[in-house]
Amino acid sequence: MNTTLAKTLHWEKLPGSLDINLIDLVKSASRVIVPLGPINTFAARNPWVGLEGQTFEKTAYWLKDTCDIDIYPNDSVFQSAWERGEIHQDFLENGLQHWLNTQSLELPYEVAERFCRAALMQKQLPSSTMEEPKLKSMARKLNRFTSQMTEKHSVKTYSQRLEQLGRVNAAHDLNCNIIKWCKLFLDESQAVWSMPNREEGFYRAWRKLVQHDPALSRKVRKQLSDLPEEADAALMEVLFALEIRFSEIQEYFEGHFLALPGWSGMMLWRSQQSTEESSLLLEYLAVRISMEWALVKPFLPLPEKRNNKVHLEPLITAWAEWGNLSINAWSQLSSTEIKACLTFAYRFDKIQRNRLWLEAWEKTYEDQLKKMLISQQTAEEGENIKPALAQFVFCIDVRSEPFRRKLEKGGEFKTFGTAGFFGLPIETYELGSNHTHNSLPVMFKPQYKIQEFSPESESYQQRHHAVNSIGYTFNAMKHNLISSMVLPEISGPWLSLQSLARSFVPRSAGRTLRKLHERWLHKPSTELLLDHTQTFEKAMPTGFSVKEKVHYVRQALIMMGLTDHFAPLVVICGHGSHSTNNPYSSALDCGACGGASSGFNARVLAALCNLPNVRKSLETEGIIIPKDTVFAAAEHITTLDELRWIYIPELSDEAKKAFNRVQAELPKVSEEANSERIPQLPNIGPHLKSPTAEAQRLSEDWSEVRPEWGLARNAAFIIGERWLTQGCNLGGRVFLNNYNWKKDKNGHILANIISGPATVAQWINLQYYASTVAPHYYGSGNKTTQTLTAGLGVMQGNASDLLSGLPWQSVMKSDEEAYHEPLRLLVVIQAPKEYVKRMLDHDHAFQQKVKNGWIRLASIDPEGHWESWS
Repeated sequence: MNTTLAKTLHWEKLPGSLDINLIDLVKSASRVIVPLGPINTFAARNPWVGLEGQTFEKTAYWLKDTCDIDIYPNDSVFQSAWERGEIHQDFLENGLQHWLNTQSLELPYEVAERFCRAALMQKQLPSSTMEEPKLKSMARKLNRFTSQMTEKHSVKTYSQRLEQLGRVNAAHDLNCNIIKWCKLFLDESQAVWSMPNREEGFYRAWRKLVQHDPALSRKVRKQLSDLPEEADAALMEVLFALEIRFSEIQEYFEGHFLALPGWSGMMLWRSQQSTEESSLLLEYLAVRISMEWALVKPFLPLPEKRNNKVHLEPLITAWAEWGNLSINAWSQLSSTEIKACLTFAYRFDKIQRNRLWLEAWEKTYEDQLKKMLISQQTAEEGENIKPALAQFVFCIDVRSEPFRRKLEKGGEFKTFGTAGFFGLPIETYELGSNHTHNSLPVMFKPQYKIQEFSPESESYQQRHHAVNSIGYTFNAMKHNLISSMVLPEISGPWLSLQSLARSFVPRSAGRTLRKLHERWLHKPSTELLLDHTQTFEKAMPTGFSVKEKVHYVRQALIMMGLTDHFAPLVVICGHGSHSTNNPYSSALDCGACGGASSGFNARVLAALCNLPNVRKSLETEGIIIPKDTVFAAAEHITTLDELRWIYIPELSDEAKKAFNRVQAELPKVSEEANSERIPQLPNIGPHLKSPTAEAQRLSEDWSEVRPEWGLARNAAFIIGERWLTQGCNLGGRVFLNNYNWKKDKNGHILANIISGPATVAQWINLQYYASTVAPHYYGSGNKTTQTLTAGLGVMQGNASDLLSGLPWQSVMKSDEEAYHEPLRLLVVIQAPKEYVKRMLDHDHAFQQKVKNGWIRLASIDPEGHWESWS
């Protein structure tokens, strides 16, 4: 490449090959996106996890400038919260005073204060005023005062700049082309003909086919076919051709990633799954920027980029509306006063006002939670060690809170909360499944494989294969030219009958079809292969050694706070959902198990806890499980609010009594939990005759877009003993993790809770937050207009980004009213102040999240004193 050009562009050649430099730049740029896995294992992702090194406020400015995305709630959301009394005036006022005190004001304090109060309460400026000729004339006169208020614009891609100039739809055309190629390359199940040469990688497969693409002109196809054979060389060549400065390359890559964060996020996820595809993200950029170069080349060179002056019309209008400063009055002001007024209005912009509103809302919620929890300090801690008939260990999921509350009222039952994977770093392989599943938080990798086994597995597998073969044959006939013509005649009567039943009697039809399916499959009783075996040197071991069994049981019991006073029956409760025709069904399952039910993990832990050799080893460490205590496993079906048993070993006499008592109480608990939960769904009145029947209908109705609310309205994560929250109705908004600081002298338990469950909860919280405040970008739109694509995820229509967030129906009550309250997660730790300080000193990543406003932190000490750390 031309040496003079390279010097002009300020390319810095590092020691070694420039290829290494490119890889580093791609990796650094990928911080603006997050890995996006397939929707059938939907796991919550914090969309800003790579940006937590800067403040939430700074990220809001950057995203607004780069993508025109607002990450603070809009006015209507704040207004609704204000009208419901969820934002107290005092907190809004305190926030305003604090902001004013941090500013170097060049105008009287009372003038600035009056302006800000009016701006906060009136919010919107009248658009009609800004079109008045008199206002525009005044703005032109005052234009010289904006020299220090120029907008900072991030690097825009060439296609985006062309589109801004209004010459062609370059960015739109580029996106449409890239979406087409991504769908072809990433397709898992839908395409009848797979993309040729996929095994050679994305760039090479694309380069061989793009020269035959009829959607492109012959000239463009020729230019693309002449690109180098290797992705890194092609990317380097087009970067030179576009004359991108070295200092701007990372930002240029970021702009391309943010143009389609879903598809680029899927490429990032795939690149992390295997070493064979480790360069996939670089290949994606090579394809995208090469195609951009070919599309924009006829329009080069583009006009030089300029820093645009701030538009003064909104600032002048703001002073007219909120500061009683008319348009004519500006001519009476001195230069110093004009500059001070314009600068102040510029600083107190929409993002600053929304920040104050959000913080006031969050502080109001914190204050309400604080009063509720401090009132519980009068509860006797001794209540926690009274003997229980049965103990239940639930996932920290917010949907467990109402069920636990109802269950504890039903008898001498006690509940505990811990992460739903129960500390087991396992890959599960269920009988009849064709694939394994990483059943642990997505930030970790499994270390063991646990397999389900039965002596009758061969006949069951044959029946399972027969069912799958029918589905495969149906799809094959549907896509075949000749058989597709006769398929309606063959399948029509049966599918018509099924459609009518599913539509008019969904509850009965769903139950009947499920029973027929289960009766045909007739899954036999199974066992778990828990003992260590390893067939290949590098393969993941199946099962645990004796030492590992003891380690994971000890760790689980300590983390859940159950190391003494064992009840005769201890039930490990996983959770999952049940819904029909729902691409997002895995989003309703356990986030700690990578978007699947945590029932399998519950069964593994319960089985390990029942092993005599494990119990004997634990005794030497002071954890004595009584001989009569039996561990069982169950699954909390959140869509139905019922508990289903999945593992009941032989019970002792005392455990049988407890089991019978539990069985007698569960129907009542389920009914009460549904009575509280179901009326919160839209279009369902409070006087429902049978909430349980309605829950069953919602789970079976294939037209139902909202079978349950999932984790909507989650707002807090409480790390403390159960007696602290037991008497509180937390409204299904709080993650509850058991923790006793007295048993954590070195702080390891608290550190593990913060780095694991609290991080997963924060990701869940911010995904719901993002899907609410920016549904068109971070959500996935209306469920009724989604298209399932490539077996990977959903799109709106046939040429949109791969949508990464939650659908509209998961966060909105209606088109006008949000159900989820977009508050950043509040973590509350029940421990002495020095414990919290020690944790922050050791966990710099969490400390950074608190400092930069990505999560909020409070603590409550043994004397009941509350302290906010954020």
